[in-house]
Amino acid sequence: MIAAHCAPGEGPLQLLRMTDGLVVHQALCAAATLGVADLLASGARTDVELATALHVDADALYRTLRLLSGHVVFQETSPRTFVNTARSEYLRTDVPGSVRAILIFRGSRYYFSPFTEFLYSIQTGISARDKVLGTGAFEYLRANPREEQVFDDAMTAISALWAPAIATAYDFGRWQSLTDVGGGNGLLLAAILNAYPALEGTLADVPSVLERARRRNFLSRESAARTRFEPCDFFHAVPSGSRAYLMKNILHDWNDEQAGEILRNCRRAVPDDGVLLLIAYRLGAENTPSIGNTIDLVMLTMTGGKERTVDEHRELLAVAGFQLNRVIPVSSEIMIVEALPVAIERGVQIPIGISGRDISSRARSQVRSSEE
Repeated sequence: MIAAHCAPGEGPLQLLRMTDGLVVHQALCAAATLGVADLLASGARTDVELATALHVDADALYRTLRLLSGHVVFQETSPRTFVNTARSEYLRTDVPGSVRAILIFRGSRYYFSPFTEFLYSIQTGISARDKVLGTGAFEYLRANPREEQVFDDAMTAISALWAPAIATAYDFGRWQSLTDVGGGNGLLLAAILNAYPALEGTLADVPSVLERARRRNFLSRESAARTRFEPCDFFHAVPSGSRAYLMKNILHDWNDEQAGEILRNCRRAVPDDGVLLLIAYRLGAENTPSIGNTIDLVMLTMTGGKERTVDEHRELLAVAGFQLNRVIPVSSEIMIVEALPVAIERGVQIPIGISGRDISSRARSQVRSSEE
């Protein structure tokens, strides 16, 4: 009776099929963790051959690969024999565009287990990770070095996917010097420095991350002579010395109060003739499906943070002494928010909680506002 009133493609079974994503997600993450695509790089192999090499159950592996083949991830070319497809090639370890590290991370206890208490986050607005793991997101990573490495590898892989497009979407070179705040292993900063040979760069992060960045060597080639490493805890202070400051997917880890604190520390570092650049996911227009809308709920569940609309960025920036100048689309999924500092009389601090509307209109008029 219910189905009789549904438009084509909108019946109860279609709604139930949406939950298939849970199984597909776990199957993908398991295949990535096992390294199935790497084993298939040399050609077709049977389920038994794969299972023997991976030390897993052959029938269970076959059933997993059969499911993924239905989604064009691997192909069963003859009974119980599989090859890579164009899609599964990105599950290999060292190919351009590899997402293997990202999927290993998304299948980890750190990422996945908080979703067993997703309802708790809706009920409270608080990260479910605190309830499931008994500690905050980054405290947990510091206490679990192996999972911290998985997280680190995933963040590097995500940066590798977006870095070339970000480096060419905006004229970073016009600012002469750039600090990447919370820049991790430095892959994005390296891409930007390589695109702008006259630009000076600073990688700012906590000391343990900077040490890993030195080992990764993304910044040790032609950009090495133009790069500084600066210890930074952005909740306490952001190092001065550059005209441009960049934060990629930093604010979405935190609630508005915490994000405001980070931005106020950035304002103390950004000179009056400088700029703050925020790289963030774009939320889907009119509630259309988007990575941004998905990551927004990931942040709710994992960190208590959120993705923000352009207007929400504008308000948050204004409270910290910035004027949103324009928004530059990098792709349909990510954007660069360009914010210029509002001139403030020397020695005057913006108190916590002050409204952006309370900043003097004279100072605000010094900043041109436009949006793309």
